Amino acid sequence: MAVDVLQRYRETGALLEGHFLLKSGLHSPYFLQSAAVFQYPEHARALAGALAEKLRPFSPDFVIGPAIGGVVLSFLVAEALGARALFAEKDEAGGMFIRPGLVVRPGERFVAVEDVVTTGGSVKRTVAAAARRGAELAAVGAIVDRSPEPPDFGVPFLALVRFVPETYAPEACPLCRAGVPLERV
Repeated sequence: MAVDVLQRYRETGALLEGHFLLKSGLHSPYFLQSAAVFQYPEHARALAGALAEKLRPFSPDFVIGPAIGGVVLSFLVAEALGARALFAEKDEAGGMFIRPGLVVRPGERFVAVEDVVTTGGSVKRTVAAAARRGAELAAVGAIVDRSPEPPDFGVPFLALVRFVPETYAPEACPLCRAGVPLERV
């Protein structure tokens, strides 16, 4: 199932243009706000369905994503694959955990999903939470790979689109020099 990811982000106002302070501390003229595209079920289902087709060969028992952004995506991908949907939440130490009551059996295969991967840190912490319960990672999927160099998850990493806009250190940012207001995202 082919889907024009960036067009769907543009149509829904989820591809923002301006001057943004990213979580990494870098500045960028673009920001992808997946929550804006996910508010439209038809777009969310199309994106998740396309990602599910890429992940189908891995036959996961469950799909997991990091909260909050990965909750909707993991549910829709799991639905398309006929698997369970889980999510991991941040813990107080900066890692991730899976709530009691969410079933993870030792030896189960899973795929981890994320809307936008930049460094892969959230996915890696999510994977670690499932691995602590004895599950085995089969693949990682993302709607958008925004990473300068794709992260190494030790398994296949599949994305619907690769979109790597320029980023700048604050001291070298041409947008700052031009006086473009900085937005925190």
